[in-house]
Amino acid sequence: MNIDQPEPFLNIRVHDLGAVPSLSGLCVGFERGEWRESDFVDHVMEWLPEFALKESEFQDIGAGKLLQLIRKAASTIYKSEKFKNRGEFGEVFLHIVLRQVFNSLPVVSKIYYKSSNNDTVKGFDSVHVIENGGELELWIGEVKFYEQIDIAIRDVVKEINEHTTTDYLRDEFTLIVNKIDTNHKHYTTLKKLLSRNTSLDEIFERACIPVLLTYESETINSYTSCSKEYKTNFEKEVRAAHAKFSNKKLPLEIRIHLFLLPIKSKISLVTKLDSKLKTWQKI
Repeated sequence: MNIDQPEPFLNIRVHDLGAVPSLSGLCVGFERGEWRESDFVDHVMEWLPEFALKESEFQDIGAGKLLQLIRKAASTIYKSEKFKNRGEFGEVFLHIVLRQVFNSLPVVSKIYYKSSNNDTVKGFDSVHVIENGGELELWIGEVKFYEQIDIAIRDVVKEINEHTTTDYLRDEFTLIVNKIDTNHKHYTTLKKLLSRNTSLDEIFERACIPVLLTYESETINSYTSCSKEYKTNFEKEVRAAHAKFSNKKLPLEIRIHLFLLPIKSKISLVTKLDSKLKTWQKI
């Protein structure tokens, strides 16, 4: 059997493709007066097999093997007790929003680069493709799973500029090509696109850097339901963060799409994610 994509969970409250950079603001929402933290954690876990495993590992599997793959997917994230500052779940968030908002196809997870479970790996935080009008777009992403939006913006802008130098891109593209599953639908096209013989100018025309930033939201902490007033202030807050980001020095050769995912409390969310992950590892 095939593993189906989980049903959409996040509410897309802001989606402005005309903004520069383009913008999506995503909301977890409330239920009975509480931010939907536990439900969001469960949703994130549903994505782990697709995020952490190669396509060939979960195609046409039997039910008896499903639990084994769920355990393997959970185990590849990390097994450390020092989880509070790890970034893997931010990478899962980006995977989710790309799949939900743009119906992307994952190509390579950074998990594939690890030589041991608790390694931290540098490089792009996601590698996806999007089919757009018969053309294939490469979406190579960056994530900051932070508490403060200003620090998240500062750090991600620095990283974007470092990761778009010629030498860095060439090395990263070589690593990506070597990690693509040969069963991937677009293996041949991607291998040609990311070849050293292909000009970066041509790649830039078909590429986008999706940037996902989380931050502890004043708006979320001021409301207990998705009221009209909440929705209005949510959009104001997201657009204010977008303005701060867009005013920074960003590379002009390549398109950027900014995802903002305001949260209630990072420490609470990451603690629940870690607890659920450890449970999955014991399945």
